Amino acid sequence: MSTYIAHKNPTWWETENDSAWDRAKAAFKRDWDQTKHDMGGDEPETNQNIGHTVKQATGKEAIPPRHEPAFEDVEPAYRYGYGARHHYGEDYPEWDDELEARLREEWGTLEPSRRAVWERDREAIQHAWDFEDDDEV
Repeated sequence: MSTYIAHKNPTWWETENDSAWDRAKAAFKRDWDQTKHDMGGDEPETNQNIGHTVKQATGKEAIPPRHEPAFEDVEPAYRYGYGARHHYGEDYPEWDDELEARLREEWGTLEPSRRAVWERDREAIQHAWDFEDDDEV
């Protein structure tokens, strides 16, 4: 069943138009979320700008799920969590409140502009902390 059954398509409309429109629509939704955020709304910062919207709409850039930042925006947190595991892993074999407090303090010093998004970054940091290398298994 077509997603566009409720819409009357022009005679020239082909199935390729459906997938292109789905891609453009997803990019525009993220752009709209960013606009609402920029205007003081409760939407999260997606770091979406017109360049991202155009690249996503044309299929030249992957579209992250709506309301979620792009990987590039959380990569520093993943990188930090992965490195922290290798550095602090012997002292903290498991993630606990003491480790989290230590990492939060250190992260705030390393990335002061990201203190406000600690909860988002914390998830990525812990996910990377919990990642097991094939070499270590």
